[in-house]
Amino acid sequence: MKIFDPLYNGLSVAFVICVLSVLTFNSSVGVWLTFSFGSTALILFVFHDSEFSKAKNVFFGHLVSIIIGILFNQYMGISAISLGLSVGLSVTLMMYLKIVHPPAAANPLIALFADVSYDFILFPVVSGCVVLIVLSSFINRTILGRKPTNLTLQSKYSKSKRKRTRKNTEV
Repeated sequence: MKIFDPLYNGLSVAFVICVLSVLTFNSSVGVWLTFSFGSTALILFVFHDSEFSKAKNVFFGHLVSIIIGILFNQYMGISAISLGLSVGLSVTLMMYLKIVHPPAAANPLIALFADVSYDFILFPVVSGCVVLIVLSSFINRTILGRKPTNLTLQSKYSKSKRKRTRKNTEV
């Protein structure tokens, strides 16, 4: 870890959350910020090279989890059972769909405790995720000079560059 990384990460998180806050307070469109975005911002900057920080995980993890939370809110209401089952189902689906994003597991709790409706999917979840992904990608790549590490592409690339031997071709 470089000595200024914590400072750069903290400032980056602060900037992104400030942008979402300004959009929330000054926009007539709707709310752009939800509680789980604080943790998402941390992951996007501190753990920028992890599987959890991939754009698809951030976007679809939040989307699936908020939909589950809203459905549980609409059809079951808030209870110990609905809180537990909604988070458990969100985690299960994120794992099956390979879109695990830990902060998104809080979305069902937010949906149930805040009694949100389907409008919450677009504002703040979808809109906020897009802003988070775009700003974090821009800051990480251009300002902080971090190269994206896509483990999947690297492993596919290394397999295609593997030397062909008689053993590999006799399949």
